[in-house]
Amino acid sequence: MKFKIIFIILFLHSCSAGSLQQNKSTFIPYTSKGFALVYDEKDYVKKIVSRKLNQDELQIAHNRLRTNSIVTITNPENKKSLTLKVSKKLKYPDFFTVLITKKVADVLELDSNIPFVDLQQRVKNKSFVAKKAVTFSEERAASNKAPVTKVKIYNISTQKKSIKKIKKFSIIIGEFYSKESAYHLKDRLEKNYVEKEALKVKKLGKNKFQLSAGPYTSINTLKNAYFQLNKYGFDNLDIEKK
Repeated sequence: MKFKIIFIILFLHSCSAGSLQQNKSTFIPYTSKGFALVYDEKDYVKKIVSRKLNQDELQIAHNRLRTNSIVTITNPENKKSLTLKVSKKLKYPDFFTVLITKKVADVLELDSNIPFVDLQQRVKNKSFVAKKAVTFSEERAASNKAPVTKVKIYNISTQKKSIKKIKKFSIIIGEFYSKESAYHLKDRLEKNYVEKEALKVKKLGKNKFQLSAGPYTSINTLKNAYFQLNKYGFDNLDIEKK
């Protein structure tokens, strides 16, 4: 009888170990695309961010990822990227994807008006031993580039003088199975929504409709619309680049 009990215990132990191993193998890295909040001492004073960062260092902070999590932050416009450890876990507005120091923004050459970034969590491994590891990518060429924007060509005296990229972003409010459901929510939001003309319903496919707000060409108008939607209970809204 004792042998049977020992066998059962060993069997259960092996099953639990196997399940733990499976959980480790099914780890899903955190990914996010959105706007970076460039740290400013005034934001700490105004309690927009809960803790300080060192502006003289390459530091990033996150409101979900743990301290020392390894992430790669990329500027999709020029493909420059940095691989860093999360310095601190702190609070900041959910509108932003990550909090970074100005030094990080400068290295990535982010547009100060539209600091759009791609954040990818990395799995820790033995090769990552430094407290701060930096990977600098110079992939500027190639045709498979980041999502692009509308191009305007200004002509003076029949000669093409300049090409200006206009960055546009939309807020994805939700996707629906029926057109009626999408328009029903659109009508409800329009009753109190500041910019009614910004709400749009788009057909993505059969029985698939998307409600969005925008597009916006300024981070300030985009941020205001995002916070306005937050008031209606919409959290973790996706930002789509046009």
